[in-house]
Amino acid sequence: MAGDKVPSPPPNPNKSNHSTSDISNPFFTHHSDHPGLVLVSKPLNGDNYTSWKRAMTLALNSKNKLSFVNGSIRAPSPEADPEGYVTWSRCNDMVHSWIVNTISSKITDSIIYYPTAHEVWEDLSEHFSQGNAPRIFEIQLDIASLKQEQQSVSAYYTKLKSLWDELATYSEASQ
Repeated sequence: MAGDKVPSPPPNPNKSNHSTSDISNPFFTHHSDHPGLVLVSKPLNGDNYTSWKRAMTLALNSKNKLSFVNGSIRAPSPEADPEGYVTWSRCNDMVHSWIVNTISSKITDSIIYYPTAHEVWEDLSEHFSQGNAPRIFEIQLDIASLKQEQQSVSAYYTKLKSLWDELATYSEASQ
């Protein structure tokens, strides 16, 4: 009959859900995604970890790839699920490349050989998210000495708010 839908076949329980055509699937890659893509404008230089991490988290989440760095997607077994492993490996390598492209070259050498984006993310967190007392002191000094001078109120407030926000990230990390 016209308008009747043909029922879809039942899902195959032996096949992994590594569909690369569903945009909501973390294994989906857009045609504009490539290993040379730079996701954030300011590279990690060691002093800007908290703002870099926030920018990268937003960028990776918008591409539905945050699960590769937070560890919630693990590599399937290459023996038990070779197709799934290949798909996971391709996406993991893409995310790893994106991270490498957003950090300074002096830091790149310390993380380039990790096999997973998650290990890279964890290493960067371990090295740069430590409570940084000198940086906290510097931010507090900047806040205390900030003057409007020739800046517009908007520019002055933006600078002040960015310092407050950065200071808050250090406070949250130490709790």
